[in-house]
Amino acid sequence: MRNSEVLKILLVEDDPNLGFVIKDNLEDAGYMVILCADGESGLKTFQNKKFNLCILDIMLPKKDGFSLAESIRARNEQIPIIFLTAKSMKEDRIKGFKIGADDYITKPFSMEELLLRINVFVKRSLSDYSIPNNEIEEVKIGRLVFDYPNLTLTGIDHSEKLTRKEAEILLLFSQNKETVLKREHILKSVWGENDYFLGRSLDVFISRIRKYLKMDPTLRIINYHKVGFKLTDQEQ
Repeated sequence: MRNSEVLKILLVEDDPNLGFVIKDNLEDAGYMVILCADGESGLKTFQNKKFNLCILDIMLPKKDGFSLAESIRARNEQIPIIFLTAKSMKEDRIKGFKIGADDYITKPFSMEELLLRINVFVKRSLSDYSIPNNEIEEVKIGRLVFDYPNLTLTGIDHSEKLTRKEAEILLLFSQNKETVLKREHILKSVWGENDYFLGRSLDVFISRIRKYLKMDPTLRIINYHKVGFKLTDQEQ
């Protein structure tokens, strides 16, 4: 996205008062916002218009936010998705990230916090700081085959489908094996910003990637407290 372009946001929120407040504040900040009150109308709107970012409530009528996000991801793997939810359980956050959410904000929240999180994705769109992934083919990670373009990680008798964010993080690890990657480096490479809120999200993604890597028991992601992470192969 270029500086001259207006960021177009799809907001799906069934609370009319909250929806109006969010829409009004985002438009005051210079964004173009289309507000939908249920999941079905949100999906139809997404299919008929082009957006740069989606903000989805979880508890929606007709089609819940998780199902809506899955439908959006089936059509567009790249568009950032932020969940708005009253749910704070770890299982719900993990489910959201597994579907392909980029961020997760729990109600009640301040508009300043939401605007800061949106700004992360704006900066990421404008930033030249990104993972070089042109013409990347299959990558061997220990005994696993990582197919970055098709978002799959395959072991001897099992294959996992990754989200785009999981694939980007795993690609970064595979390109820097046996090297400690600082947290801020991972955040800038994958999200385009070293942001406190995204730092919490990163830990959830690392946890999921660790589970995938269990297909090869020689692979480990080591946590260096407050510093970063290292992908290591104990067979080497």
